[in-house]
Amino acid sequence: MELQSTDTIGALERLRAVKLRPTRQRLALAQLLFDTGDHHVTAETLYDQAQAAGVRVSLATVYNTLHQFTAAGLLREVVVNSACTYFDTNVTDHHHFFYEDRGTLADIDSADIDIRGLPEAPDGAKISRVDVIIRLT
Repeated sequence: MELQSTDTIGALERLRAVKLRPTRQRLALAQLLFDTGDHHVTAETLYDQAQAAGVRVSLATVYNTLHQFTAAGLLREVVVNSACTYFDTNVTDHHHFFYEDRGTLADIDSADIDIRGLPEAPDGAKISRVDVIIRLT
């Protein structure tokens, strides 16, 4: 994949900001993820995008990179069910609609959902985040 200078700078800065070494594959995947605005991908859809863009990368590398980006705070993991995990480029506090028939996610602003009456966290634990997924047919 031929990297353009403005795309490279943005992706490179993101990787450096979280102390990830900017390998050729990480940089190419970061460009695919972050240069098109906020969206949701699965490892398989990102792999397909990479192949279409001429990026030589294995599906295992895509999985590993998505998990590294998530651990570094660049992505948010959204588990819809045990067989379906999405990665969200929007890491702000928000929720999701899941269109079951299409297998797609759409963002819901956190201000549009009122969550009340959460239980106390067990001793020694604290609630770090509440995720709401509203399933649509």
